[in-house]
Amino acid sequence: MLVDWFNSVDATYRSDLDRLNELNFARFDAKLEQHLAQLKMELATTWEKRFAQLETSWEQRLSQMDTKWEQQFAHLAVRLEKEFAALRTDMVRWMFAFWTGTLLVLAGLLLAILKTR
Repeated sequence: MLVDWFNSVDATYRSDLDRLNELNFARFDAKLEQHLAQLKMELATTWEKRFAQLETSWEQRLSQMDTKWEQQFAHLAVRLEKEFAALRTDMVRWMFAFWTGTLLVLAGLLLAILKTR
């Protein structure tokens, strides 16, 4: 009978301990779930901020690059205009020299023909 009483007390303590463990585990699981949700929100917020900063940084860099390329193209356009103007001037000079030489040869030939007649 004493053994039965010890066994019933032991069973009671075991069932109480099981219930207590289940309650503690449920509380722990709920807290863990809450902390994980908070951590997930914090990480999402942090990553959103970082991506926003990165996007702003890239937009600034691309804007600077656009400005730089526009300046380079404008400089190149001015340089090409100057080069073409110089080339046109040189071509007119050479054409004038060739036309003058041709006219002098034709004039000399015409004079030689007129003298022989």
